[in-house]
Amino acid sequence: MKLIVASTNPVKIQSALHGFRLMFPDQIVTTEGVSVPSGVSDQPMSDEETLQGAFNRASSIRASHPDADYWVGIEGGCEEKHSELWTFAWVVVQSSLPRLRGRVREGVLTGKARTGAFMLPQEVASLVRQGVELGIADDRVFGRSNSKQSNGAVGLLTADLIDRQRYYEHAVILALVPFKNVDLTWGKAE
Repeated sequence: MKLIVASTNPVKIQSALHGFRLMFPDQIVTTEGVSVPSGVSDQPMSDEETLQGAFNRASSIRASHPDADYWVGIEGGCEEKHSELWTFAWVVVQSSLPRLRGRVREGVLTGKARTGAFMLPQEVASLVRQGVELGIADDRVFGRSNSKQSNGAVGLLTADLIDRQRYYEHAVILALVPFKNVDLTWGKAE
């Protein structure tokens, strides 16, 4: 089983790989990360924009690498709620339905899931509101370098009880639910 992750960030690649291996333990899973644009802001600032970015990434990588079995887009975002800035990520997984052995009508099956959301501290939120990408804001506030390719905001704020890879991994698993249950009806085939 070959999957392409629409990112070269090792955290996103490893979370996708591990999520697939947990959901499909009898399969040999290989992965490759390829950088593609999200088609949204560098720091998405709404649930809708973040989902659109993940969807755009998965669709773009599907078009450029049609030989894969699965295509994965992961996009982190923020959103104002209750006068606080919250952060989360969306995962979109796509697969060509013919590769699902004819159990579903023609087209592309898309699985989607969102991580849990958590409130950002004001020091970080203030920078993000000024247009600074979350990973850069985290680095400034916590005196780190390139934290988005390691433990991320979630790891920094939980003392690594939940790091960025595990945070995304659960959403990858949930986005794979339609593929694990292809005999059920899942939205519309695209």
